[in-house]
Amino acid sequence: MTAQAPELPRAAVNARLVALISGAAVSFGVFLSGFVINEPAPYELYMAGLIAVWALFGLRISRAVTPLLVLLVIFNIGGLISMSQMGELYNTPLYLAVSLFLAFTAVFFAAVTEARPGIYKLIFMAWLAAALATAALGILGYFNAFPGAGVFTRYDRAAGAFEDPNVFGPFLTLPGIWLLYRLLTGSPLRMVLYAVPLVIIAAGIFFSFSRGAWGLFAASSVLLVACLFLQSASGLFRLRIVVMTVAAIVLLILAVLVILQIPGVADMFTARARFAQDYDSDRLGRFARYGIGFAMAMEHPLGIGPLNFGRIYGEDTHDIWLKALLDYGWLGFAAYAVLIGWTLAAGFRILFRARPWQPYFLCAYVVLIGHVALGTIIDTDHWRHFYLLLGLVWGGIALEQRHQRALRLQPLVAAPPPPPAQGVPAPRGSSLLSSA
Repeated sequence: MTAQAPELPRAAVNARLVALISGAAVSFGVFLSGFVINEPAPYELYMAGLIAVWALFGLRISRAVTPLLVLLVIFNIGGLISMSQMGELYNTPLYLAVSLFLAFTAVFFAAVTEARPGIYKLIFMAWLAAALATAALGILGYFNAFPGAGVFTRYDRAAGAFEDPNVFGPFLTLPGIWLLYRLLTGSPLRMVLYAVPLVIIAAGIFFSFSRGAWGLFAASSVLLVACLFLQSASGLFRLRIVVMTVAAIVLLILAVLVILQIPGVADMFTARARFAQDYDSDRLGRFARYGIGFAMAMEHPLGIGPLNFGRIYGEDTHDIWLKALLDYGWLGFAAYAVLIGWTLAAGFRILFRARPWQPYFLCAYVVLIGHVALGTIIDTDHWRHFYLLLGLVWGGIALEQRHQRALRLQPLVAAPPPPPAQGVPAPRGSSLLSSA
C-alpha cells in the first residue's frame, strides 16, 4: 500500500488561506495606486475599506511604527490649525481628510510589512504590474495609437492613468529601480526578463517629459549602484557593477538618440530639458514665489490655510517644505521635518544589514531619498505612492527593531544569519553587510 502524506492541521490550512487572501488584498490595493485619472480614485475607496476591515481583524501598530503615526497626525493637526485662519473654507476639509487618509495608508503599509515581511515581494510585484500597465497606456497615448488614446496624455506628454505627467513619471521609478537591481544582481540568463519591462518603464518616464521624473530616476539609479558597490567586498561583483553600468549608460544614450529622430519628440525634449521654464523665472514664477511664500510664512506661524497660496498667486508653492509652512503651519512643518530626518537617519543606519527584506528596503530607501529631494521643486503631500514608500521604509525599520529584540532574547546563543529573501538574489561577496 502507498503511504499517504499526512494532512496539514486545520489551523495551518486556515492560516495559509488567511495569508493568501490578505496578501492578495494588499497587492490589489497597490495595483490600484497606478490608476488615478479622477479623484476620488478607486484606490482611496478600496484602501479605506481595506484598512477598516484589517483594523477590525487585528491591525497592530507596534512601538516601532508609532513615531510614524504620531508625526503624521501632528502634521495634519497643523493643517487643521491652519484651516482655522481661513475666512472661507472652500474644499479644505476634504483636502485635509485626504491628507489624513494618506497618512493612515503609510502607517498601514508599515504595519503589514512588519507583521509579514514576505508581503514586500507581493507589494513590489503589484507595483510593477501597475507601472507596466500605466506606462504602456502613457506610451500608446503619446503616439495616439488608437482612437481616444489622447485621454492618457496631458499637455502633449504621456500621463498614463494619472491626472498629471509629473506624478506619472515618479510613480514608475520604484519598479524601474527594482528591475535595475535585479539586472545588476540576478542571473545573466534572466536578464531579458528584467530588461524588457525596464525598457517599457524607462520609455514611460522619458515620454512623460517630466524633468523631476528624469532627475528622480537618474538619482535613484546612481544611489542604487553606489550602495551595491559599497556593500559588496567582491572585486568580481564590483567589476560586474561597473561594466553593466557603463553598458547601460551607453545603451541609454543610443536609445535617446534614436527616439529623438521621431518627429516632434526632439522639439519637446529640447523645450523640457531646459533648467528653467518661463513659468519658473517669470516675475511671479516658481522661483519668485519661493521668496514670497517664505516671507509670508514668517508672518503667519499658524499658516494661511491649505491651498490658499495658490488662490492668491494663481499657482501652488511647488515646494513641499514651503507648502508645509504655509498649509500646515510651523507645527506641521516641524513634524514633517522631524519625520523626514528620522526616516532617512534610521533607514541609513540599517541600510547595509543582511536581512531577507534588505533588497526591497534598499530600493524603497533610495527612491524615497529621491522623492525627498524632488519635493524641493514640487508638492508631494498628496502623492499616494510617496506614502507607500514611507510605509515600506518604516516597515523595514520596525522589522530591524524586532530582529534586534529577538537577538537580545537569545543570550549565549549565536544567531545564524537570516536566509536570503525568496526569489531575490543577494549581492555577491557581501562581507561588508552587518548581520547585527
